[in-house]
Amino acid sequence: MKARLIATGERAPSWVAEGFAEYRKRLSHWLPLELVEIEPGLRGRGRDPQRAIGEEGRRVLAALPRNAHVVALDVPGKQWSSEQLARRLAHWRQQGRDLAFLIGGPEGHAPEVRAAAHELWSLGPLTLPHMLVRLVVAEQLYRAAAMLANHPYHRA
Repeated sequence: MKARLIATGERAPSWVAEGFAEYRKRLSHWLPLELVEIEPGLRGRGRDPQRAIGEEGRRVLAALPRNAHVVALDVPGKQWSSEQLARRLAHWRQQGRDLAFLIGGPEGHAPEVRAAAHELWSLGPLTLPHMLVRLVVAEQLYRAAAMLANHPYHRA
């Protein structure tokens, strides 16, 4: 089983890229994680934000692996504790399908992307910078995989 993190936005700050790379490396033998960066839709003065969201949505859907279990990061989604995420990861492993985690742009996901998602996952009610969400998702996937492997990383 492999996972793909499909994130709208390009060129993460070095501290995000380094942190993500560290957790991706740690996670590699339990759950190989690939990052796919999606070019954001054009925004700004005189531009329609709905058009930008639609452009991003088409790019995200095109980047989905075939037959993957799709989990979109979305504020109204389900909030999971680290233990609950570990149980979800165990369930996903039993399904035997690759995973795709989706991070939307500034206005969130296009309706078509939400419709394609099998689950919505919320990191909580806080508004987080989308680049930081990449790092949080990678760390939480590592934590969940470590818990399933009885690795001492998680000590709560």
